[in-house]
Formats: sequence, structure tokens, C-alpha cells
Amino acid sequence: MDPDSEIIFDFPPFLCLYKSGRVHRLIGTDYVDAGVDPATGVVSKDVLIDLGTGLSVRLYVCCPSAYTRRPVLFYCHGGAFVIESAFSPTYHAFLNNLVSRADVVAVSVEYRRAPEHPLPAAYDDAFAALRWVTSHASGGAEAWLAERGDFDRVFLAGDSAGANIAHNILVRARAEPLGVEIEGLALIHAYFWGRDAVGSEPTDPAFRQWLETTWGFVCGWSAGIEDPRLDPFRDEASLRELPCRRVLVSVAERDLFRERGKEYYERLTASGWAGEAELAETEGEDHVYFLSDPNCEKASAEKARLVAFLTRIS
Repeated sequence: MDPDSEIIFDFPPFLCLYKSGRVHRLIGTDYVDAGVDPATGVVSKDVLIDLGTGLSVRLYVCCPSAYTRRPVLFYCHGGAFVIESAFSPTYHAFLNNLVSRADVVAVSVEYRRAPEHPLPAAYDDAFAALRWVTSHASGGAEAWLAERGDFDRVFLAGDSAGANIAHNILVRARAEPLGVEIEGLALIHAYFWGRDAVGSEPTDPAFRQWLETTWGFVCGWSAGIEDPRLDPFRDEASLRELPCRRVLVSVAERDLFRERGKEYYERLTASGWAGEAELAETEGEDHVYFLSDPNCEKASAEKARLVAFLTRIS
């Protein structure tokens, strides 16, 4: 059989990997240019951080000529570590809308994706981008950050796999300080899993084995289901010593990862962590519903909750 047509790993509905090494992504492949968003007036631009790895970010501001310092939001997109992009229409529209409502300086990171770049590439890219962002606290080449960013109010956020990345790079900041304190972490429908079922999670062995297999796939088969990057409950200090002041955990009633998100909140608040945590659940909705149906009433409420989290003065 032609190695360019023989599938060796099928990861529906995201991609197929062929024996030749060719990756065929089935969804989340469209790109849109940065610029002025006609619907919101938000302005965006792309910045290349590392020529060697291709690491880049898309920056968003409401008005680039204004000099009032605004909170800095570092956002990690979702997509199971294998699809989507900081430059996709889905996330570009989401960030434009969020920035227009919260009036923050947003940074959306374009990290490398599996399987071409297995984990920890995405974690390393996101942390390097975050370090680049926080380096502007004392000035820097990027004026939108150096002149507009309020580095006393830095937030990390992400959805699904992006929420997993946001948690893990914040944990990494314990050992590798960023030079600024992180105000808050927003985990939206976070992709966490583990060996043992939590709450009402599915217990079917075949289903749980499939999730374990897909985790191995995005890690290049270098880590198992008990990896603390996937199961943060394996590392008690990752919660007890989480280096931020506030955490927002958002879950959806019909989301596969709902129970894991609720458990994250419960364990965080019981760990002795000194910060303030909030749990919010949307009834009757599926995983990242606010991206697939961004104009529905519940999506508006989801974004309003995030805006309130980002703009609240501690």
C-alpha cells in the first residue's frame, strides 16, 4: 500500500496520520489575517518571537494610539493539541469580541502542534511566549505591551487543551519565575484526565483506553495517562503552590471534562492555596459550545463572566 495513503493513526474528528508521516487535518485549518476588525474596531497584529521554532503571537488592543495601561491577557487556544491556531477565524473572532468587551491587551500564542511537534513543544512555546510578554514589564521593543500593558494585572487563560497549557505554564513559573506576579488563571472547559474515573465520568474501559491512547499520541508516546501535566491531582504542590491570586474554573453540564474541572476547583480550594477561586457551570451545553455558537445567550454570559474576572480590581 502507498505509505502516503495508509493511515497509521486515526484521531477523529481532528486528523489522520499516514505511514509516510503526512498529517491530514480535517478541521481547524483555516487562517485569517490580522488587522482592524470591522465588527468591534479591535486592532491586531502578528509578532514573530523565535525564527528558529516559528514561535509567534497575535496581539490585540482596542486602540493602539491610547496609552492608558490595561490588563494583559495571555490566551492559549484549544484544539486537542493538534488543530486550530491563534490565527484561525474561530479564535480571531473570539479574541476580537473579548478584547472589545474587556479592553485588555491580549496575546494569543501560536504554539507548535502535535503530532509533528509532540508535547512538550506546545508547553515550551507557550512558556517562552509568556516570558517574552512579561519581559516588557520593564520596557521592551513591542510598544503595545511596553506602553499599554499593566503588568500588575496579568492573566493566563485558555479553553480545552489551551486551558491545560495555561495551567501547566503557570505551574512551571514556580520554578522559573517570570519577574511579575500573575493575577489570575481562567480555565475554560479544561482538558484534564486521569487513570481513575472522577465523579460521573464514563467508566467504560475501551473509552478510557482511547483517551489514554490519544494522550500518548500527542506526547509522541513518551508519557502515560498518569502524567501530572494531564492529571494535575498527581502533583499536590501544583495546586497548593499555584502562583496566582485568583482562579476561574468554567465547566459545561454536558462536557466530558466537567467532573475533572469541578474536582480541580474542589482540590484547589481544599489544598491550602491562599488565593480566591470561582467555579461556574453552564447548564445544557457541550464542550466549548461558546466557540461553535458564539452568538447564543449562554455564550454571551460565558464571555461576560470572563470579562468580569479580567476587569475586577482586587
